[in-house]
Amino acid sequence: MGGAISGWWLAPSLVGAQKATGVNAEEFLLLDANGKARAGLGLDQNGEVGLVLTSRDGSRKLALSPDDRFAVKLSDQNGRVLWSAP
Repeated sequence: MGGAISGWWLAPSLVGAQKATGVNAEEFLLLDANGKARAGLGLDQNGEVGLVLTSRDGSRKLALSPDDRFAVKLSDQNGRVLWSAP
């Protein structure tokens, strides 16, 4: 999932008609006041789902993916895994 995180936002997918009670999208991004993505939910090129949360200063990322070998990963800004759990 490490390399896939950066590619989540470009993964193509088929989109069906919107339901009145739902929203369909390939990605969801939460932006801070400066327009910087702080959280994202999406699919990578392999169809694996993930949620990424980024610290305010960008020094840490928390990634959650049931498709990854480690379902939960905390990494530093260089991608070094600080903590993980199956």
